[in-house]
Amino acid sequence: MKRRQFFGAATAVAATGLAMPAIAQGNITWRMVTTWPKNFPGLGVGAQKIADRITKASGGRLTVQVFAAGEMVPGLGALDAVIDGSAEMSHGAAYYWQNKSQGLSFFTGVPFGMTSRELTAWVRYMGGQEIWDEIYDQFGVQGFLSGDTGTQAGGWFRKELTGLGDIQGLRFRTPGLGGQVWAKLGAAVTNLAAGEIFAALQAGTLDAAEFVGPYNDLALGFHQIAKNYYFPSFVEPGLATELVVSKSKYSELPEDLQEIVRMAAQAGYDDVASDMYANDPRALAALVSEHGVQVRRFPEEILEAGAKASMELISDIRANGDALTKKVAESFVSAFNILRTRTEGTDMPFLVAREKYIKYE
Repeated sequence: MKRRQFFGAATAVAATGLAMPAIAQGNITWRMVTTWPKNFPGLGVGAQKIADRITKASGGRLTVQVFAAGEMVPGLGALDAVIDGSAEMSHGAAYYWQNKSQGLSFFTGVPFGMTSRELTAWVRYMGGQEIWDEIYDQFGVQGFLSGDTGTQAGGWFRKELTGLGDIQGLRFRTPGLGGQVWAKLGAAVTNLAAGEIFAALQAGTLDAAEFVGPYNDLALGFHQIAKNYYFPSFVEPGLATELVVSKSKYSELPEDLQEIVRMAAQAGYDDVASDMYANDPRALAALVSEHGVQVRRFPEEILEAGAKASMELISDIRANGDALTKKVAESFVSAFNILRTRTEGTDMPFLVAREKYIKYE
């Protein structure tokens, strides 16, 4: 072989060798659309952290780009974007899609239902995930728990609530099964994405609104319109958010990338819980001390009526829902009856004792 031919061949081999890893690597870019405003504390930031974890843990083999509500699709169009293939992932809350299946609401939160720890136990270890998969199989998507707000705030009200009479005709933003309970109590319920609520309050088309809790609500500015802030929510006792992925796209991933997606969602669930727990009390202190917010408890009359309405709603779903929704409800109730024995028999007595006897200066 002539010298020129040898070095030409060697250069070609070297070039090919350098190019091959990139080709073999087969880097993939996915788009995640969310229901949250850009850089939204807790939930929006939690979605971004999941995307960053997937990108970093995969060494860039699976890169996830995040689009806040309105950047690619409207906030409440996030799931449809995954179903129709215009995005590979969405981050939101399953109860936003109850028009597709009422059973989805159980995977966000049930009025007077499971705490976040109980919900996680049901989904991960007591058959909840498997039924969730059955529902989402109909739409070609896969859902994962992705965030945990804990027990939420009950909402912002222009006027103080003294009893059930104050709820009649109240124009209230609240979604999911909880919205149906408030409707049973007499409220005129609507659902809006996070970024749309303030304008509706400001315009007077809403009398009250609930979203999550102090950390998020401070950022959304609800305190500028309403000063009566009610605690705790009895309709969202342990709200979970979801990461949804296209099932066909997910199944095409190598097993290690599938596991990275799954574990990133699980890490997100736990991370958001810590973020909310750390920042909710500090945000509430600011709302009270700097903005004159009045923290209130719901009157007992409203709590009792809410509990009755919740039991009626779940009973109706168990009796009259479609087959999958009834299956979800039965699984939920069965797990709830078991899990509450631990919460109420162990956690609750401890918390009562701690509140009564422990105070550090």
